[in-house]
Amino acid sequence: MIFVSLIWIFPLYWLYLIKDGGRNGKGDIFLLLNSNNLTTLICPYPLPPSRDNMPKPALSKIVEEQIKKPSPIRQIMKMAERKNIINMGLDPDDVISFGGGWVNHEAPEEFRKSYIQVCSDKKEFHKSGAYSATPGDSDLRDLIANYEKEIFGIKDLTCDNVIIGQSSTQVTHDTFICLADPGDAILLLDPTYANYPGQMDFALPNSKILHLQVLDPATWTYLPDVNKTIEDFKSIFSEHKPKLVLIPSPDNPSSKMIHPELLSTMRDVTKEAGSFLLIDHAYKTQYFGDSPPKYFSWSPSEHENLVTLHSNSKWARGLGRRLGWVEAAEHVIDGMERIQQCSILCPDSLHQMAMKAYLSKALEDGTLKQYVEEVRRSYEEAANTTISAIDHHLGKPRLEPDGGLYTVMHVGEDSDEFVLRVLKNTGVLFIPGKGFGESLKNGVRISYGPWVGNHEKIKEGMERVGKYLGKN
Repeated sequence: MIFVSLIWIFPLYWLYLIKDGGRNGKGDIFLLLNSNNLTTLICPYPLPPSRDNMPKPALSKIVEEQIKKPSPIRQIMKMAERKNIINMGLDPDDVISFGGGWVNHEAPEEFRKSYIQVCSDKKEFHKSGAYSATPGDSDLRDLIANYEKEIFGIKDLTCDNVIIGQSSTQVTHDTFICLADPGDAILLLDPTYANYPGQMDFALPNSKILHLQVLDPATWTYLPDVNKTIEDFKSIFSEHKPKLVLIPSPDNPSSKMIHPELLSTMRDVTKEAGSFLLIDHAYKTQYFGDSPPKYFSWSPSEHENLVTLHSNSKWARGLGRRLGWVEAAEHVIDGMERIQQCSILCPDSLHQMAMKAYLSKALEDGTLKQYVEEVRRSYEEAANTTISAIDHHLGKPRLEPDGGLYTVMHVGEDSDEFVLRVLKNTGVLFIPGKGFGESLKNGVRISYGPWVGNHEKIKEGMERVGKYLGKN
């Protein structure tokens, strides 16, 4: 391909550059032009390629690999963006989405006021711009320990067992680095949170990811035979010796609780083998029923191989006000601190100051416990509405949530195709299940979290899908 450029070099003279990339050794051709004559000059060497043709520096191999296998959930959510919805001939404002893995209750009013207090006081706001300690403010870490004792009855937890990070996503990544090495075996559930494998690819390259199936896709039941699952776990562990066993409870995507006997077995087997049991408690405050399972009160001071992940995103509706923390034995916290010195240096000071002000007051006057209870009940009601609507309008197999924001429903066909077909024809969005594990390839995740304050939307969405599928 030949490129022609026109350059004004001095009065009455123009320089035409004809680039042929030096084909056949001829080099690049210059035409020097004025009003009276034309002079042709041949450059003996090809000029460098134009900027548009310069090769782009390659990204790292691991990033290139991850780009080639994007999260199925992100693909569906991208498909559901406003412009794509319009291209489908749908009104974006009429779409009912059960896709969002986020809560929608109000944050505590006193928590909001604590931000106002910090930001309206000149000295306090100036202070919020300073670095905190790498593991976080020690007073806030003490308050988090007291929060766990007040709400869940955890004993002997101190600030030395807590490290605060930028978010639960960040502390999860750093925890992987802290507890395991690249190439180690890691045991996950099937199904489980879709983001774990990608996080492990980045944090622990070449790790061997193992799966323990907890959902029977034939009967659509969760842990139908706990004793058999325990034996399956022991068999997998004996063969592969995973360094890390990762369990979310309540679970994402199913919102089921892990059976206490199974989790106790995991704790004891990992302890004996020198491995870690990592429990992701993102939805810990959204448990259903009269009381949480007893393992919610397990303490790392009692079980040194136990590490738990926590987030402000769900309990206080701080999805965008990013802050998370880890509870673990002191030697794990020491390791996490060294990693955070390189990953984030320190957690956000403003969020810590606001949270410290709120927890100090709410723990003392009892409003924290009241708030958590009210929010917990609201999600239990939303879950009940969702299950009733599925049963009434769809009649499809689904799981009964034990907490969290979700249920999973069997659709009897490839979940990607089902989700796209339903969205196009009803304006209702579900999340395909295959991204969570092989057992969910013919199922979808349904989130009632965004509609916790609007149950009519839950009913309307299920009614639309039911009419489309011919149930009603």
